Amino acid sequence: MREAFISQASSASNWGSMMEYEKLKQALQGISSKPLEQRRSWYSPAAQAYHGTRPGYPAELMEKAVNAAKLSRSSRLLEVGCGPGTATVSLAELGCRMVCIEPNPDFYEMATANCKSYPWVEVINRSFEEWDLEPESFDAVVAANSMHWIPAEIGYAKASRALKTDGYLILLWNKEPQPSESMQAVLSDVYHHEAPSLGRYEDRSTQQVILNGFGQMVLDSGRFRNLLTVTVETSLTYTADRYLSLLTTYSSYLKLDHSTRHALLAGLRHCILEKADGAVQLSYLSAYHIAQKI
Repeated sequence: MREAFISQASSASNWGSMMEYEKLKQALQGISSKPLEQRRSWYSPAAQAYHGTRPGYPAELMEKAVNAAKLSRSSRLLEVGCGPGTATVSLAELGCRMVCIEPNPDFYEMATANCKSYPWVEVINRSFEEWDLEPESFDAVVAANSMHWIPAEIGYAKASRALKTDGYLILLWNKEPQPSESMQAVLSDVYHHEAPSLGRYEDRSTQQVILNGFGQMVLDSGRFRNLLTVTVETSLTYTADRYLSLLTTYSSYLKLDHSTRHALLAGLRHCILEKADGAVQLSYLSAYHIAQKI
């Protein structure tokens, strides 16, 4: 069930303390500074699970984003890191021309298949860094949970150069679905024994701070203005197996050695089946940041 929009602002103020913001920037720099080949293949071991279990972007959020960026059938969009096409299909249904860049070969194949009904969508298997820039050619540049994989000094600058005058940057975000605090307390013993570093819990306020930090980075790039932020909270239910499959798509789980991951997932599954009747109630925040090219 999707709930009402909970915030809308013209800037990313109130994102938290300077220390929190610096920590967030350092964490994202650790992701984007990985070698390109490592970033390109990072999700390959979990590509099918990613496509099958990661939630889509709320319809309300997508509709608001389309209206805010004044997108129409005549628009030309560039999508950076389209993944398996999670947001691509929603945008393709507008009928506007799209160029979608995806470096991961598995995601490229999935996105191509998912967009086969939309001949106006072109999917290119290349990284944004390697993509041959088409200067001032796009009405909007879209990045759905992908901008943090590109070095900030490259991503924002290249996106700006690809945009027409007053074009829009659209960043879409889904934060990680979280169980209720009571359920997390039940699962915490498993994390404590098998993988203590993964027991971190993100409540709604924490996710909001992180999302606002992402928006602040758009402004800090010096390439965009008039930032608009909208946030939506979504609730859903996953079976135990679907939830565990979802967990395997996140970087912290991908980095675990095989035996630790196996023991952790087995322990979590047993706990969910025994104490939650085999289902997990989840909630998470989605957001967009939209800003105009300076």
